[in-house]
Amino acid sequence: MGEWGLIYYETAGGSSPVRQYIDNLSVQEAARLSVELDLLEEFGVALGMPHVRPLRGKLYELRVRGRIQHRVLYVATTGQHLVLLHAFTKKTQATPRKEIDLAERRWNDYQARLGN
Repeated sequence: MGEWGLIYYETAGGSSPVRQYIDNLSVQEAARLSVELDLLEEFGVALGMPHVRPLRGKLYELRVRGRIQHRVLYVATTGQHLVLLHAFTKKTQATPRKEIDLAERRWNDYQARLGN
């Protein structure tokens, strides 16, 4: 099993929402998130609970648990790539629909700009 490539979604303007989210975290929180991203990169779709959970359709969430809970929503693509679409701080029991909808809009935008 090889490494998976992490692709950080970029808007048409070139900004990366997931990178921006990570950049705005404290050093400690960014380090916690980095450990989980490393696991995701190493194990890809084989990484299961409690680290990863399917959400809707092709969308999955990487779960960073602790006092502050972070989520990174992503999609696995062919060629062992994971497209990181959206990151947020989880404050409710269920993943909010607006966060899922935003990730799906970004996924659709990503595909449209790739010509898929």
